[in-house]
Amino acid sequence: MSHLPLGRRLAAEATGTGALVAVVVGSGIQADRLSSDGGVALLANSLATVFGLGVLIILLGPVSGAHFNPVVSLAAWWHGRRGGEGLPLGEAAAYTGAQSAGAIAGAVLANAMFGLPAVSWSGQERFGTHLWLSEAVATTGLVALVFGLLRTGRAHFAAPAVASYIGAAYWFTSSTSFANPAVTIGRAFTGTYAGITPGSAGPFIAAQLAGGLVGVALVTALFPSSVGEDTGLGASDAATAADASPFAEQGSPRP
Repeated sequence: MSHLPLGRRLAAEATGTGALVAVVVGSGIQADRLSSDGGVALLANSLATVFGLGVLIILLGPVSGAHFNPVVSLAAWWHGRRGGEGLPLGEAAAYTGAQSAGAIAGAVLANAMFGLPAVSWSGQERFGTHLWLSEAVATTGLVALVFGLLRTGRAHFAAPAVASYIGAAYWFTSSTSFANPAVTIGRAFTGTYAGITPGSAGPFIAAQLAGGLVGVALVTALFPSSVGEDTGLGASDAATAADASPFAEQGSPRP
């Protein structure tokens, strides 16, 4: 568990999630304006998201763990609850609130940067079982990746790995991989390329939470032991690797 003040960590989570949504929504608006080709627009949107997410994880990981996602925060609480070293449930709830507020602010900011009304409810309906399945799959993979890296002592690879995974999931899922309840809420506040209707957001979030549960089960099955148990690290090293902040530095400088 991080020893930094909770307020500082919540500020980092709100800022990071807001910046991420601003990148997703802003690049979507720009891509849609500059290209009538749907494939080109999606490529531009996904590349901007990959670069933006990677930078934000590197920048804010040492402060809050750079969760930027309620599912990741809840999974951090779940995995650490037995040993007492994980994120407390109350703090996970606070992270979720900060992430959601930041996501809404990020969408408002992106709208304003492109001369649009600050808040415009999206009319982009994303409703269907194939989309919900896609969100469950994308979120399962994200949780498995984050905590698989953590449990094997390779959390320092999180920035490129997570950003690359999200970029790939844009293309291999029909939903373009929201995989994040806070981001889903934020994207309901923009009537642009990256938006989602409020009515579609609920089922997306339910599918993401379900995917998070599957991801937690998958991590438990594939990586049942902590890095200390499997690699012979000392107790202090194992405790460092089990930090509740999945993207925090793991005892050595980031590359």
